[in-house]
Amino acid sequence: MTNASNARIFAVANQKGGVGKTTTTVNLGTALAAVGKKVLLIDLDAQGNASTGLGVYAEDREYTSYHVMIDEVSLSDAILPTTVKGMDLCPASEDLSGADLDLADIPRRAHRLADALAQGDNPVHDRYDYIMIDCPPSLSMVTINAMVASTGIVVPLQCEFYALEGLSQLIKTVRRVKSTLNPSLDIQGVVLTMYDNRNNLSAQVADDVREYLGDVVYKTIIPRNVKISEAPSHGKPALLYDHSCAGSQAYIHLASELLRREQDALAA
Repeated sequence: MTNASNARIFAVANQKGGVGKTTTTVNLGTALAAVGKKVLLIDLDAQGNASTGLGVYAEDREYTSYHVMIDEVSLSDAILPTTVKGMDLCPASEDLSGADLDLADIPRRAHRLADALAQGDNPVHDRYDYIMIDCPPSLSMVTINAMVASTGIVVPLQCEFYALEGLSQLIKTVRRVKSTLNPSLDIQGVVLTMYDNRNNLSAQVADDVREYLGDVVYKTIIPRNVKISEAPSHGKPALLYDHSCAGSQAYIHLASELLRREQDALAA
């Protein structure tokens, strides 16, 4: 099986925790759905915060991405609808925390997710325009599976002092996966998150990141915003919780920028 598909598949990845991976996955996916794209969100983080943030709680998750990865069920059987029009979800479970061990002796262990997406006569990756994968805060076999299945990586980077620490390791991992497992993989973009315009450090970090990474950094910056923080406790993306707040508007702009990059890449 291959990961050739009609869908554009993006792993939202950074091995550093607390940088806005789940917030970005949920709200970027919601913004893409809002402009008419058919979106699947795959939650690969054992904490399951993306699932909860879309109103799908633990008791509602009969099958999860863990069951898909270890081949207990098909991906189709694990997909659930969400309250976001045009967006479906493959939820996560705590079992994912032990997935590296469970996958150790399974054939094609780095291709479990790619194979699941391509399985059958009507493969999942042909039913969606965009598939967003929320990765765990580690460069584990679960994250490698997301990279192997993806056409690109979206990297959330917090505007704080240690922002660039560990980024070189992530870039090396992406290059290694590209050279050995998935030649179509690239970093689609780096998104600066948790920007505080009252803090000179945020501006300095943003400048440093742009100097280091250049055009790969999105122009859109995601601000620190209380509504973004509140939304998951209501089981809603920020865009549904408060469409007009600064955080929601930023993710709408980010989705537009991502779509423009996609169009430019096709035209090139």
